[in-house]
Amino acid sequence: MDDWRHGGFGLYIHWPFCASKCPYCDFNSHVAATIDQSRWQRAYLSEIRRMGALTEGRVLNSVFFGGGTPSLMDPELVAAVLDAVRETWTPANDIEITLEANPGSVEAGRFAGYRDAGVNRVSMGIQALNDDDLRRLGRMHSVSEARAAFDIARQTFDRVSFDLIYARQHQTLADWRAELSEALSMAADHLSLYQLTIEDGTVFGARAAAGKLPGLPDDDRSADMYAATQELCAARGLSAYEVSNHAVLGAESRHNLIYWRYGDYAGIGPGAHGRLTLGGQRWAIDTPKAPGAWLDRVDQHGTGDNPWEALTAEDQAAEYLMMSLRLSEGSDLARFRNLGGTENANKINMLIGEGLMVHSDDRITVTATGRMVLNAILREILA
Repeated sequence: MDDWRHGGFGLYIHWPFCASKCPYCDFNSHVAATIDQSRWQRAYLSEIRRMGALTEGRVLNSVFFGGGTPSLMDPELVAAVLDAVRETWTPANDIEITLEANPGSVEAGRFAGYRDAGVNRVSMGIQALNDDDLRRLGRMHSVSEARAAFDIARQTFDRVSFDLIYARQHQTLADWRAELSEALSMAADHLSLYQLTIEDGTVFGARAAAGKLPGLPDDDRSADMYAATQELCAARGLSAYEVSNHAVLGAESRHNLIYWRYGDYAGIGPGAHGRLTLGGQRWAIDTPKAPGAWLDRVDQHGTGDNPWEALTAEDQAAEYLMMSLRLSEGSDLARFRNLGGTENANKINMLIGEGLMVHSDDRITVTATGRMVLNAILREILA
């Protein structure tokens, strides 16, 4: 059996445009005065046909429209993409089709159109339930708009998730506990809860380097916020199935599980990444980040991809471990070995002794304490 079947097969569509650029964001997103959505439709459909020819006969488990802000896409464009997807692959009976959305009134007005196109899950970038902090984060919606959009989404889609960022400027532990409790009362079945990280190349990165980003919590307070996140979510039945993602049983993001379980996925759009197994070889695939460069490449060469990179057995084993250890279910060491990995028993036993890892039934999982230092654990294991 091809290894990718352990994780499934998904399709990622990248929409690179936003109404404005958030100061903390290092994603491949751009602000444009005008967007020729008909040209984007032609490019997406061309790439879907090309990827379909490469992966003929596969069952498609998920589609994810990410960005950028995909809720700026015309519903007709989303419908055309999903019509092409259904013509190209056999969709799984329980296929998950997610679209990321900003919680503004304009985006919420498109929700019914996305549902009619086939979207059955929305992931909303609420980010904060505090108007002052929304302004600091560069968000264009208010808390009241976010709540209204969430209510519309709950009435429109079977499944709704939303994101929050914590460890924000001047935020106390009590502030976060109250805000997370409020979020949990909104009856979402999935929450993505991320600690604010200051990335190079962002506005926040430049401000922090200049000493102009005051009030960020220290490591101890951030760790306390992380611990409170686990406590409050678990008490409401949203377990941490992944480091930053919490869901009631059965509401996990099936698309993201393909990544974390190291399945195959095709990436279409500027800056999209993919992993495809063809003829027994797994390939790493990426695309130009600039929207115009990607469109031109599709138009002129019939492919939006950069040259593919063949992954060695060692590469695949390392990638599998890096992704799967993020999950509460952990990593299957037999699969790791089959991919070409060799576990370092001494290091694993050391991490077990320090209370950071558990080894049972030929699986390794990271403990709640270990999750707080997961990057350090991965460096240790993969060294």
